[in-house]
Formats: sequence, structure tokens, C-alpha cells
Amino acid sequence: MNIYQKLVEVRKAVPYLKKSNQGHQYNYTGSSQVVGAIREKIDELGLLLIPAIVDKKVTAEKNGNRITYFTELDIEYTWVNVEKPDETIKTTFYAQGIDIGGEKGVGKALTYAEKYFLLKQFNVPTDQDDPDAFQQKVESSKPPEMITQEQKDEIQSLAQSYVDLRGEGSVKLVLTGLEIADFDKVPKSVADQKIRKLKQWIAKAEKQSA
Repeated sequence: MNIYQKLVEVRKAVPYLKKSNQGHQYNYTGSSQVVGAIREKIDELGLLLIPAIVDKKVTAEKNGNRITYFTELDIEYTWVNVEKPDETIKTTFYAQGIDIGGEKGVGKALTYAEKYFLLKQFNVPTDQDDPDAFQQKVESSKPPEMITQEQKDEIQSLAQSYVDLRGEGSVKLVLTGLEIADFDKVPKSVADQKIRKLKQWIAKAEKQSA
């Protein structure tokens, strides 16, 4: 098989991943879960994935005695067909990581990149539903209605209110916490969820500051 055929076989092997890890405020699909799901198939087909950092940017924000580091990386991923090493595919991927102290920012960005690159490379859907219910949802679904300008404005406004209330951080960091990298790719229904979550964060912050 050529490298494209092998990548398609990997994609066929992982039709679905369930969000099984519990985070501070939401369930999520962990990096180890994603890698574990495809590792065996990649080894079986003789594929190597080689990452290389091609650009890096670190932004520091100081709030009192605490410094928050926002690390941004451009990573070039290269797929190699082990049977024909000259047969490769290169893709550049953006990643980000946030850390207080600075020593873990790059590692967090690399973990973020690994997980999301593989999920997007193989178009792997994730959901909290069981696989059968998820499959039924996919078969009956239509292209989602995307975020409105009003929702964008409300999220930005709530994020700023949250930052002002806590007296630290930035709107950019809040959006990262909400997993919003690009507003134009956020479905309207997901935007509603983000707005509700922001309001919950604000209510909790208000209680803590009372």
C-alpha cells in the first residue's frame, strides 16, 4: 500500500472516541486515549509520525507575583511510510499551552498538538454518547448552524467581565479555557453552551469574592 492508502486504513480503524476523562469543568478526550486508539494500527501498517517544532512564541502575563506563560508552537508533522521511506506527507499544525511558572508550557502545547492533530487528521468524532447512539445521531444530522455575531459579542463581553471580576488573566486565556480557538468554527448550539458555562464561572467567582 502507498502512504495514502495506509492513512485511510488507520482512519477506518478508529470511527469513534468517547469523552471519558473528567476535567475540572467538562469531560474530554485525553491525549493518551487518542494515541492509544491508533498506535496499534499505525505499527501494523508501518507508519511513523515525526514532529518538529518550526516556530515558537511565548507570551508572559504578570498578575501580582504570578506569571502566566502562553506558549504557541508551529509544528511540522511528517508521516513516513516505513516500507518506502522516501514516501512522506508533511503537515504544519498550530498548538498552544498555558502554564504558571513556564516550565510546562511547551510540553502542554505538544500534548495539545498531538491529540488534536490526530483527531483532525483522521476525522475522528468524539461525544459523550455511547457509540450506537452517536452513530444514529451522525446518520440523521445536518450541517450545524454556526455561531452568530450576537453570540460572539456576548462571549467576548462575558469573558471580559470574568477577567475583571477575578482581577487576573485575559480574554484570550478565558477563550482558551473554553476551547475556542476560532469563533467561525463554533456551532451555534456549542456557543450557547459556552455562554452558559461562562455565566456559571462568573457566578462562582462572584461568590468567592463576596
